[in-house]
Amino acid sequence: MSDVVLFILGLAALVVGGNQFIKGAARVATALGVSTLIIGLTVVALGTSAPELLVSLRAATTASSDIALGNVIGSNIANIGVILAISALITPIKLDWSIFRREIPFVIGFSVLVLLMALDGELGRVDGLILVLSFAAFSTLIYRQAIRERAEIEPDLTVYEQEERLTKRAPLVWEAARVIGGLLVLIVGAQFLVDSSVNIARAFGVSDLVIGITMVAIGTSLPELTICVLASLRREDDIVLGNVLGSNISNLLVIVGVVALIQPISVPRPVQTFDLPVMVVFAGLLLLFVRGRTLTRRAAPVFLLAYAAFIALTLVR
Repeated sequence: MSDVVLFILGLAALVVGGNQFIKGAARVATALGVSTLIIGLTVVALGTSAPELLVSLRAATTASSDIALGNVIGSNIANIGVILAISALITPIKLDWSIFRREIPFVIGFSVLVLLMALDGELGRVDGLILVLSFAAFSTLIYRQAIRERAEIEPDLTVYEQEERLTKRAPLVWEAARVIGGLLVLIVGAQFLVDSSVNIARAFGVSDLVIGITMVAIGTSLPELTICVLASLRREDDIVLGNVLGSNISNLLVIVGVVALIQPISVPRPVQTFDLPVMVVFAGLLLLFVRGRTLTRRAAPVFLLAYAAFIALTLVR
């Protein structure tokens, strides 16, 4: 029971800490004169991935690399199968920015890249370095494309950040303290979540990998879910897509890359033949956007059913 309480407290800490971290970092950037364009492309996408990063780092440093890997796989699948689907049920999601049409192939390509790297049974430090460098190159490319499309992108980002009060003027010292405090809460929440998850898994005979793919992955995806639901209610489709795509890419390149640099990640055979291929398949579902440029309410249940089937097969295995 104490582990269940710690798990719930860990989830709550991740949501609260992540929210404060995002707002504080965005306002610090604004106070320093950084444009809302840069805030939207960096802070929002990376900030919502902070829980996954902290949980994965904590898991890696405590010899629970299965949770670290499962967290990334599960989060990426949940982002598409649950978060995107729920957002589409609220209001159909339209693909407007041409930049997102370029990001979708990258999500698929990076998913395939991680799968190929894992076929030898390990994501080593060389793999980690390649992934981190790939993120740097990708960010540079997207930033340059976004600058060229600034007139189209800036208004939507500005509206979103104003609604979320990310651009509210506040004392720099206070906002810096908010960033540090949010990060500390994230760290504590990550520790509670990982430690309690491992204990619960072992108590019920469930593997660390399954716990990472299910409970931990869904828990660390709560910030993305919150932002996407709010954005859907306000019909900010671009924010929904940007959050999901940016988070998936950050999970693959930053989280897996950094964790592999610190501690090589062992990849069991079932993960190579089932979990990672399923992640690639879910990424491939994004191609529906490229063809129809809209995710309708009719298509959303397909995503949810596919996710439910994945969870059921994971638990059965």
